[in-house]
Amino acid sequence: MKRRFTEDQIIGILREQEAGGTVKEVTRRHGVSEQSFYRWKAKYGGLEVSEARRLRELEAENGGGAPGQRRLEGCLVAKVVRPAGKRAVVSHLVEARGLSQRRACRLADLNLSTWQYAPRRQEPSRLRERLKELAAERRRFGYRRLHALLCREGWRVNHKAVHRIYVEEGLQVRKRKRKRVARAERQPMLVPEAPNQRWSMDFQHDLLATGQRFRSLNIVDDFSRECPAIEVDTSLPGVRVVRVLDRLAETRGLPREIVVDNGPELAGKALDEWAWRNGIRLNFIEPGKPTQNAFIESFNGRFRDECLNENWFLDLEDAREIIEAWRIDYNTDRPHSALGYATPEEFASSVQGHAPGQMTTSTQSGQSQQPELSR
Repeated sequence: MKRRFTEDQIIGILREQEAGGTVKEVTRRHGVSEQSFYRWKAKYGGLEVSEARRLRELEAENGGGAPGQRRLEGCLVAKVVRPAGKRAVVSHLVEARGLSQRRACRLADLNLSTWQYAPRRQEPSRLRERLKELAAERRRFGYRRLHALLCREGWRVNHKAVHRIYVEEGLQVRKRKRKRVARAERQPMLVPEAPNQRWSMDFQHDLLATGQRFRSLNIVDDFSRECPAIEVDTSLPGVRVVRVLDRLAETRGLPREIVVDNGPELAGKALDEWAWRNGIRLNFIEPGKPTQNAFIESFNGRFRDECLNENWFLDLEDAREIIEAWRIDYNTDRPHSALGYATPEEFASSVQGHAPGQMTTSTQSGQSQQPELSR
């Protein structure tokens, strides 16, 4: 036979455990399970006997519901605070229970004028369709970047209206889970003051449709966020890296410093000799500290999310064509949030005395201490 404990007895049992007894000892002494004890603790923990009795009376008044629930005309509903939730309650009472609007609003504690208000929002024609088209083309873009694209096309629309349509159409980008790491004190990073002062380089891997692995050498200008080159092949040794940099020296010019990790291709003899010959400093990050090369890591994330994960590469030549098309789009069309939603090419062109492809003569000593910019 199931034994029922009163509120006084339950609170007494909880007090025994609070006085120093273990849960096992207390539950064994009174013949209850540990599950019941923890259920009582969640419900009555910290309450006095009078407060526990008042809790039971409230539950009886609500027909067995929780204290945060109310019974409206025979309908048990959860406590609502926001007007949208109250409007839903009124709508149910009017349609399902047949109450008048005035009585339903009074029961739901909602002003009648709030219930009767009809929004006069006028949505621009074809805005919803155009937003859906852009979201289909740029599946990894959020609503702010899509809003920048709409403004570039001449649409005069607030970003909040874009967000509303974005949510209504279910266009939200699926967030990929990140490993939670311990917080550490962030150190400000030296940010160059002009294009071609400092570049960053790193490698990425992916697979072809045949299962063959290929690599890409990514190069980014840390100031303008431009991507001068993405070299794609099955193997990219140090000699090949030097060949890519020599090609960029003819078309764009070279920086004063290049930030790299400690991989064998970047720490080898070929790149070291090339850097000494051209008077370029190789800035090696600490092993296992990719955050010290934050600009290229940020670019790698965009490249992986918007290009490598979104395309199926039939062969190496197909991969080169698709990746080069994405690189051009990244430099010329993609809005960059860290640049005020301008493209890297537009931002570089706006710098006084610089046009894309020119060489700057700024030195390392001309850098300033600034916080790291977001993507």
